[in-house]
Order: sequence, then structure tokens, then C-alpha cells
Amino acid sequence: MRHDADRFSCAVLTMSDKGSRGERIDESGPMLQEILRDEGYLVRAFGMVPDQIEAITQTLIQWVDQDKIDLILTTGGTGVSPTDVTPEAMRGVIEKEIPGMAEAMRAASLLKTPHAVLSRAMVGIRGRSLIINLPGSQKAARENIEVLLPALPHALDKIQGGTSDCADSGVLAK
Repeated sequence: MRHDADRFSCAVLTMSDKGSRGERIDESGPMLQEILRDEGYLVRAFGMVPDQIEAITQTLIQWVDQDKIDLILTTGGTGVSPTDVTPEAMRGVIEKEIPGMAEAMRAASLLKTPHAVLSRAMVGIRGRSLIINLPGSQKAARENIEVLLPALPHALDKIQGGTSDCADSGVLAK
């Protein structure tokens, strides 16, 4: 468990038409919650919505603006299928994009599959919250979040106004 993560709340949102209709069991959402708990985060919410921009947008805005959740992981809807609309929803929610985090996930995934180039996942900030899009498959979601876990406590601290330097947090120090 990362002891510096225990001061941050988090939530997981699954995007799935079939899952929201009860036609598919969500494996990624519960797995991500378990990873977050193991890292020391306080899981405050979990939801599942269909692949619809409005449903995704409403949930993310509620969790950030009203529930004040620090970290939100989404799973699903990041590919190139006609129903994959998570990035479009994100563009309507975030105020700042963090392309380096999404690029790091794609780079790590590309070492495992050439299909990683099809990912349209985004990472961004709204208010004082970090929102990370992950793939819908359990295996890919795990591989992608594991790339970012070491940097998350420092990122969340900085987003919320922390003044420590990156080198002071051990992120860049050797």
C-alpha cells in the first residue's frame, strides 16, 4: 500500500452499453476498485453508464463538482468503435489535458500489442480532480493503470495546490 495515497478519494466509472443493460458482467470496474483500495485510496463511488456522451458527462461532472472526488478512473469507450465516445465526453468535461499520462499508457501497451495505437484514451483535470480514461478490457485496464500508479499521489497533490517540487517527491530523483 502506498501511504501517500490514503488522503485521496477516488471513483470508478464503467462505460458499457451491454453492462448497463445487464447483458455483460463488468470485470474492469471492480478490479480497478480493488487496485485503488490496495494502493490506499478511499473508493467513494462506482457507477456504470451506457456509451452515451451525456450520461458520461453528467456522472463525471457530478463526481467532480458536487462530490469533490480527487481521482476518477473510467473504463471503456476509448477505442475506435462507433459507440466509443469516452474521449468526446472527456473533452466536454476537462479543463486541462495531461497528454503525457495518456502517451505513457499507450507506449507501455504498444510493447504488448500493436492495437495500442488505436487507443484514444485521455487524461485530464477538472477543478481539483484528475480523470483517467482506461480501456474496457480487464487486462488492458490493469496494465494501463499500473503505468500511472507511481505518479498519481504527486499528481493529485500538485492538482490540489501542493507546492513540493517534483524532485522533492522522489518522482524525478535518482
